[in-house]
Amino acid sequence: MKKILFLALTVAIVACENAPKDYVTFSGKITDKNSDSLVVRTRTYSKTIKVNEDGTFSDTLKVVSGIHNLFDGAESTNMFLENGFDINLTFNAKEFDETIKYTGTGAKTSNYLAKKMLLQESIFSPDIFELEEAAFKTKVSEIEKTLTEFIESNKDIDSSIHANEKAGLEQFNAGITAAYTQQKQRTKQLSSFVGKPSPDFVNYENHKGGTTSLTDLKGKYVYIDVWATWCGPCKKEIPDLKKVEGQYHGKNIEFVSISIDNQKDHDAWKKMVTDKELGGVQLFADNNWQSEFVQGYKIQGIPRFILIDPAGNVVNADAPRPSSPKLIELFTSLNI
Repeated sequence: MKKILFLALTVAIVACENAPKDYVTFSGKITDKNSDSLVVRTRTYSKTIKVNEDGTFSDTLKVVSGIHNLFDGAESTNMFLENGFDINLTFNAKEFDETIKYTGTGAKTSNYLAKKMLLQESIFSPDIFELEEAAFKTKVSEIEKTLTEFIESNKDIDSSIHANEKAGLEQFNAGITAAYTQQKQRTKQLSSFVGKPSPDFVNYENHKGGTTSLTDLKGKYVYIDVWATWCGPCKKEIPDLKKVEGQYHGKNIEFVSISIDNQKDHDAWKKMVTDKELGGVQLFADNNWQSEFVQGYKIQGIPRFILIDPAGNVVNADAPRPSSPKLIELFTSLNI
């Protein structure tokens, strides 16, 4: 009888040890951390994870299998989580996307998603929508080929994610072509702004203190960047914007960045401006997307760049981005 009980107890212990975890073990270390917590989120799930002073963190997450958003302050990325995973994440907060690395059980798909984000940044340029139709089609074919090769070389990721990636690629051409057509129509519509008084903004909070209105800037050209801390393409333009600002320092032009972050992200805006040492005039819009200035310019996507002349009239309601050589060409044509 004792032997039977001992055997039953042994089986029970082994069964407990071998039972699959119904949660994710998530740990890691952040170099040059810029916040005291991480947030893992989907539409129906949210978990805040404390980050220690030395940048380490560790927690457990009970999730529904799928892609989750990971936020570190204003930075974000996608990761694939499934109960039973044991994932370790490392990155440098000052080079967020470039340094993300996952190791451990279940890390492969998350590494794929991180590499895909970097790949997209390298092969996509906003200038693609400024190309003539024939050049646009050629560029789209090149992008399709690169993405196809990337997806097919990563068949060992989660099967459902791989299937979704292939399905998305099948719709890529039609989707980007529709966006190209919309952009051309929008450019035509925005040409009606040229030469007319600019929509106004009044008493926007200035990061350096006090408030600033558009009328305060009359007498100089004004190059405006409408952006938000959560916007990846916006942040990608920052290095080039800094470079252009430096090149035109002391000339007859003001560089103004208007954040349309929600009020709840006000502190994140202040911190990013300080941490990234953003130059020019840094302003916070009074009502994010619903601000009269934003609505006046029919802004539906960011970043959006606008050039206004010294008299307060619109030169270009959809000006070239700082990363585009066409911006310097425009400035030169105006003798700025």
